[in-house]
Amino acid sequence: MSNGLRVAVLGATGAVGAELLELLEQRSFPLKDLTLLASPRSAGTTLTFKGEQLPVQVLDENAFKGIDLVLASAGGSVSKEWLPKAVAAGALCVDNSSAYRMDPTVPLVVPEVNPAAAKAHQGLIANPNCTTILMALAVWPLHQVQPIQRLVVSTYQSASGAGARAMEEVKRQARAILAGEEPVAESFPYPLAFNLFPHNSPLGENGYCQEEMKMVNETRKIFGAEGLRISATCVRVPVLRAHSEAINIEFAAPFLPQQAKAVLSEAPGVRVVEDWSRNYFPMPMEASGQDDVLVGRIRQDISNPNALELWLSGDQIRKGAALNAVQIAELVMVPGAVAAS
Repeated sequence: MSNGLRVAVLGATGAVGAELLELLEQRSFPLKDLTLLASPRSAGTTLTFKGEQLPVQVLDENAFKGIDLVLASAGGSVSKEWLPKAVAAGALCVDNSSAYRMDPTVPLVVPEVNPAAAKAHQGLIANPNCTTILMALAVWPLHQVQPIQRLVVSTYQSASGAGARAMEEVKRQARAILAGEEPVAESFPYPLAFNLFPHNSPLGENGYCQEEMKMVNETRKIFGAEGLRISATCVRVPVLRAHSEAINIEFAAPFLPQQAKAVLSEAPGVRVVEDWSRNYFPMPMEASGQDDVLVGRIRQDISNPNALELWLSGDQIRKGAALNAVQIAELVMVPGAVAAS
């Protein structure tokens, strides 16, 4: 590998880990060395990077020696245990788990929204929740034109949010149902194929689940708007990859749909997809594998003259996780890189 950074991918064998490797290659990230780290059950396996077979190593006390950058996607408990050790060893850590997102000392960053926050890091930067990232890309440009008063969002979240095993489980369930057999649920509490249910994260005393409160609290932190009123309803749907969201955006005064479309057409990381004559708008099938968040069906809320409605689909594994992490790393560590491209 060429001159560059010594990078470790923590959680390399998972769905997001695989996407991180693909993005590091596609974006020609400046690598001097690449270390793949995973749990003991992955010991002895190899992964392909730029045509080369790289061994997957098990985490130990020496794993971060000489490492410049850790891209972590191995779950909150792993991040809590190991990332402080990586920071102590001198690495910058970009963490995809929820472990540090609401820590006031840790920046929570979407490069297209709050890039300056990344520069205040103390060795650790948090990657927001997937649904938060997708929503932020669509509403932040509008917020810059006219401050948002209230957001009401309903999410339609694919199996990919629970990882590669969940995606395979939905396929097995679909085959079972079509064969007249009982579907087996393991990754989720209920069968997801040909079904949907409210997000399965723990419920709080206020009646909102953990996933919904992530959207509320993380958006406020990223936008620097503690008083922003947000309500979320998160739903698991039988889609393999890419999440969708229906968002109601309330302003203090009218915001014309044509103006919103013009603003979003110029927004980084967003692609407006609208053909009203065909009733053609963003779909998860077309958002899968794409860097951009697809936004469309931008319309006036007929119940509120100061509100707009819009619909989006975005790849949860890509911009909702791996791509955002790589862009953060580029923003901080790669001189001259356009991280939000």
